[in-house]
Amino acid sequence: MSVSTSAQAASAAELAPLRQQIDAIDSQLVELLARRAQVTAEVGRVKQQYALPLYVPEREAALIKARRDQALQAGVSPELVEDVLRRIMRESYSTQEAGFVCCKEGGGKVVVVGGAGALGQRFVSLFRRSGYQVAVLEAADWPHAASLVQDASLVLMAVPIHLTAELIAKLPTLPGDCVLADITSIKSQPLAAMLAKHNGPVLGLHPMFGPDVSNIVKQVVVLCHGRNESGYQWLISQLRVWGAVLCEKTAAQHDELMQLIQAMRHFSSLVYGVHLAEEGADLQQLLQLSSPIYRLELAMVGRLFAQNAELYADIMLSSAQVTGLLQRYQHRFNQLSHLLAAKDKAGLMAEFAKGQHYFGELAGEFLQESRRLLQKAADERS
Repeated sequence: MSVSTSAQAASAAELAPLRQQIDAIDSQLVELLARRAQVTAEVGRVKQQYALPLYVPEREAALIKARRDQALQAGVSPELVEDVLRRIMRESYSTQEAGFVCCKEGGGKVVVVGGAGALGQRFVSLFRRSGYQVAVLEAADWPHAASLVQDASLVLMAVPIHLTAELIAKLPTLPGDCVLADITSIKSQPLAAMLAKHNGPVLGLHPMFGPDVSNIVKQVVVLCHGRNESGYQWLISQLRVWGAVLCEKTAAQHDELMQLIQAMRHFSSLVYGVHLAEEGADLQQLLQLSSPIYRLELAMVGRLFAQNAELYADIMLSSAQVTGLLQRYQHRFNQLSHLLAAKDKAGLMAEFAKGQHYFGELAGEFLQESRRLLQKAADERS
């Protein structure tokens, strides 16, 4: 149905002043965001002055709750307000991290073995911005390794999994109070190698993020204590100042959990991606018809293939127990496949009930969380 010229003119005349109001309000929003950024930058300065953590979950939760309550009273969607605030706060953390306080009294020298690698560079940058003297030890530098580490406060191993134990053993003698730490995604083997090599403070770390993060605020770092905890407290404090969320586990606990969190998940993504390739599936058509949830799933599978193949092969091969875990997974996959082939609806529903019981109340929480993610995915669809 066509709209008459007179109706178009009337609607344009009526909409024009409303759109001008919207433009003016949007302009005010930009000015308010600029003012807020100035204040959060000052907050960051004060935090660094007193070596306070960049991320304080209690403060963030209280702020979100207060603004949600205010939104309800104002007749505005609390979900909208929370979504906007979380995006603003993510940006504010960036404005607060221009420079960091050095948590080691008197400063010190940090040697990052593998510091030219992607994740190694991330930590080189963080330590330098915190006022440490940073040296990088790469393959060509080993003839000078003894001089590089002779006055080090920390030697951080940031090398591929399959080389970690070998290169730890190759290290020269470290100063007695030097912290020896690693950021490998397995922990038992590297921690044992570090304890055997160095008599001083030893700490196993696993950053649960990749080098593509803009900052490490809210990012989980697993701590596996080794020896002389008091000797590396400054390093733990430094991680907190950077905004990391620290989680303590034994090396054995860590490696067992990583079989599910990393090795099995990456293997499942690998199989699905290879299956799509061998089926000759048209990715553009899959994307064209995808629901938001399938687009996210496809994005996570595709993300794997944008990464370093050797790294992910090492993760999947990192433990002998992974093979057994995957065999059990394959057995369960086959069991449910047989139910599907037999058109056993009751059997499939019984298996579904097992999952419902296992996830319990978390299933509802995950439903709400996934709705927010799916809405964002839908918003960004072009």
